[in-house]
Amino acid sequence: MMLAVRDLSLSYGGSVILSGLDFEARTGEVTAVMGLNGVGKTSLLKALAGRHPAKGRMTLDSSPLPSGARARARAGIAYVPQGREIFPMLTVAENLETGFACLPKAERRLPDDVFDLFPVLAQMRDRRGGDLSGGQQQQLAIARALVTKPRVLLLDEPTEGIQPSIITEIGRVIDQVRARGDMAIVLVEQRFDFVWARADRVVVLRRGEVIHDAARNEADREAVLGMVSV
Repeated sequence: MMLAVRDLSLSYGGSVILSGLDFEARTGEVTAVMGLNGVGKTSLLKALAGRHPAKGRMTLDSSPLPSGARARARAGIAYVPQGREIFPMLTVAENLETGFACLPKAERRLPDDVFDLFPVLAQMRDRRGGDLSGGQQQQLAIARALVTKPRVLLLDEPTEGIQPSIITEIGRVIDQVRARGDMAIVLVEQRFDFVWARADRVVVLRRGEVIHDAARNEADREAVLGMVSV
């Protein structure tokens, strides 16, 4: 299975954010999207998630993706945004259950493996989301996305503002989810070593265009680091 994007363009008013972008993410792999701030990484994820209208062709297993965020979510595109967007007044369990909206009624239950991946959420399932630390909220946001049984998982800066111990936990979860082999993971992240340790493919953007796209084991680490550093 593969998510494929061809000739993707996105503009805000008169500003061109993405221009003629070609992009692929394969099942069972982590595709890392890297680049300096403001090059269009978050805009790319929002376009894939259906939050921003964009021109071009986007397909999943050769089938065109439907328009709109709700339809994309039901098609299997799960988006964990920068800022998490959990519901602070809902409990952990209730936040997870909001993922049910994407599922048929017969599948609307919390899978045990979510709590296996995030043991802290099992301990805090009756606490309000707003009472969790930033790192715990990030784990909750990723867990909620996994509840939807995605075919593609989009992660936008999952380690931003997170303490080192939870960064390690999030890395472990990404590795375990990739090992399942049932979804493609698209990772936008500024921590170079975190990305390099788990990316299967590295895509670098500059000014809304792809300037590098290669398997990590075929890429030169120092060259890629130079592309994404100030």
